[in-house]
Amino acid sequence: MTATASSPALSGALLIGGERITAASGGTYEHVYPGTGRPNATIPMAGESEIDRAVDSAWEAHREWMSYPVDRRRDLLFALADVVRDHFAELTELNVHDYGVPVSVAGNSVLTERFLRYYAGYADKTHGASTPVAGAFDVNLVEREPYGVVGVIAPWNGPLVVAGAAVAPALAAGNAVILKPSELASLAPLRFGELCIEAGLPLGLVNVLPAGPAGGDALVRHPRVGKIHFTGGQATAQKVLQAASHNLTPVTAELGGKSAYLVFADADLDMAAVIAAHQGPITQAGQSCACASRILVEASVYVRFVEKLVATVQAAKIGDPLQSDVMLGPVITEAAAERILGVIDRAVSERAGDLVTGGRRLGGELASGYYIEPTIFTNVDNRSSLAQTETFGPVASVMPFGDEAEAVRIANDSRYGLNAFVATSNLERAHRVARQLEAGSVWVNRHSDIEPQGPYGGYKQSGFGRTGGVEGLHEFLQVKNIRIGMS
Repeated sequence: MTATASSPALSGALLIGGERITAASGGTYEHVYPGTGRPNATIPMAGESEIDRAVDSAWEAHREWMSYPVDRRRDLLFALADVVRDHFAELTELNVHDYGVPVSVAGNSVLTERFLRYYAGYADKTHGASTPVAGAFDVNLVEREPYGVVGVIAPWNGPLVVAGAAVAPALAAGNAVILKPSELASLAPLRFGELCIEAGLPLGLVNVLPAGPAGGDALVRHPRVGKIHFTGGQATAQKVLQAASHNLTPVTAELGGKSAYLVFADADLDMAAVIAAHQGPITQAGQSCACASRILVEASVYVRFVEKLVATVQAAKIGDPLQSDVMLGPVITEAAAERILGVIDRAVSERAGDLVTGGRRLGGELASGYYIEPTIFTNVDNRSSLAQTETFGPVASVMPFGDEAEAVRIANDSRYGLNAFVATSNLERAHRVARQLEAGSVWVNRHSDIEPQGPYGGYKQSGFGRTGGVEGLHEFLQVKNIRIGMS
């Protein structure tokens, strides 16, 4: 990588077997900082030959890793968590330069550390079982074993979260990893790969290869990759699944959403408005799988809540993500900005709802970056494209409901099911509604906050499989049954 004055110092070549590769068969990618629209790095891109080399290196490292006593593997993962913690400020800044997330919320490298610590504790606790069988004296063992080499395909919005949520359990389970970050955001993942070496992990245990569609396809199709963990959009997921079918490679997929936030009349409306604003259009400019882009409000408090929501959104400071008081930064690319503005224009022309704030691209000092005002539509028809299609931008739809049953019906009227949110002071209602919502995670009176202890994943077209918890560990283990005759 060739850095400019606008990026922190980083040697960002591909990382294969502990070696930094500065020239690759996939060419190069000119990385653009979304905050200014100007290039800040040139990154080599992996092609099929680099994928082949990484797989060979990963298998060698896997065999070395499995030869270590489990307590040594555990201690090395704890050491990696320490190294990530010590480089928190650097990783946070790299997150900003990667995808324009404001530094005020860019510290998801802390989440990487927490996942590493949590799964390090599992490295020596991957238990099997002994089960009774028909043979009176036979011994039947159920064991869990690693796949060997797994491919982890990370999205551009939060690649370090995936480095924690997927790479950590994969390593704890005994696998080696090929981490393929998006070409749009590979600076922080590349540095994470270097930190794996600094922590003392075997060379090649974690390989980091930025790549475009061709490199990603080569990784998924590779016959010696035992498992794929994919985080991203639905369209790309369909391509990944098609490529994985070539070798019937198992896939875990964490995809997008159109999450509903249900605000009941008995809720703390001030708190609910703040959560809705930040969980919706503000945090990461709405570029999050957990974005609460459909806000459902009980009719009796609808007008009051909308006033509070709009005021909160309008008060959020927009600007240079490197400024500590900025809450809303740019969207990822020029193409993304044009697409999101197209969604807004189409919603207006189709009368999908009433545009009450936002809807424009920012000019002036921010004109060179990809900044869009946080946008709120009210009185939205849930059948509209605006309400049914993932926007992945700073746009939220607000709609009223009459009673609890209608709220649940509207919330579930979506092909997605990643998250749902409930605001209420009634604990009985919170439990009742949460159990009716078709979503992998339900958050009550709070924003989403992924923790390593809790399994996270989707219902319906929001994916399958889980990250976090023992469920996330089991995604990287395969089950073997051994029966020993004792006649």
